[in-house]
Amino acid sequence: MSDKQLDNILESFDTISLEEMDSVRLMNRQDTKFIFSFENLLEILPLLNEHYRVLSIKGSRTSKYETIYFDTEDYDLYIDHHRKKVDRYKVRYRKYLDSNLAFLEVKHKFKGRTDKKRILVDDLLFHIPDDHEEFVKESGVEHADELEPSLINYFERITLVAKNIAERLTLDINLAYKDSNKKVSLDDLVIAELKQEQSSRLSPFYKILKKKQIRPLRISKYCIGLIKMKGLDNIKYNRFKKKLIKIKKLTEDAA
Repeated sequence: MSDKQLDNILESFDTISLEEMDSVRLMNRQDTKFIFSFENLLEILPLLNEHYRVLSIKGSRTSKYETIYFDTEDYDLYIDHHRKKVDRYKVRYRKYLDSNLAFLEVKHKFKGRTDKKRILVDDLLFHIPDDHEEFVKESGVEHADELEPSLINYFERITLVAKNIAERLTLDINLAYKDSNKKVSLDDLVIAELKQEQSSRLSPFYKILKKKQIRPLRISKYCIGLIKMKGLDNIKYNRFKKKLIKIKKLTEDAA
């Protein structure tokens, strides 16, 4: 993986600051996801230069994230996703390591739209204190009092903001999951997420990927990570088989 090559490409982009990005936060939005290889990323990024600005924090154009997900003992939130339930939630603490900011976040997926609510917190936590639990309940999550840590992940993110339309694009790389006993890395996988007020195929990114025959794919870093960490014998995964095969092919081809 050529991190130096990636840095050189990103250096060619115009930049945007966190403060400037507030106008396109898109907390209520439609998301379209894609996966492809790191090699694909190096081919695609130069084509995006004229259409997007890159988020820069303290001079860095990639940002490091750490996330602790919460679920019930029976993984009810994961199972809701596996069942393709149209009304489902994710609960997590996420830390933006470069800016040293941490949030408790509740993502609500409902009929194809994503609504994200969050509150600023002091740091990542491995339990949900009473005042945070109240926020989770008010956000609509059932069994808020039963939630416990279920997964930790780490990744780096490139955030691009469209110059002429209300659109953000995140590109997640160097994805890893680990606990005290195990580590799983998906270094050669890129997860792209196009965030729009209304889904539109007029997006420059969408058009470029269509030309490269890379099609949208619904995928969850949480669900894939839970399967990878728990093992195929310990959690239901049959609806995700095709996605697991595609991820395996992308990462094996890059090896």
